[in-house]
Amino acid sequence: MTEHQIGTVTHYFDHIGVAVLALTEVLRVGETIHIHGHATDFTQNVDSMQIEHKAVSEGKPGQDVAMKTAQKAHPRDVVYKVTAAD
Repeated sequence: MTEHQIGTVTHYFDHIGVAVLALTEVLRVGETIHIHGHATDFTQNVDSMQIEHKAVSEGKPGQDVAMKTAQKAHPRDVVYKVTAAD
């Protein structure tokens, strides 16, 4: 498995378990991400994403997407896309 950075966490809403990701690369529903930071380290599948409270199937560079996370995330955590090694 390989990873490359695709964005960062800008906000986390603890009461609903949702993180906002500022993307620098494309992210699609169905892909796997790894969120890593000082107190954060987990991997999960992207089951759904929203932009401005509307469901989307992909987020593009420069967009902020919201998604439920398996664990708590923190602002400035780095988001990596996990892909199978060739």
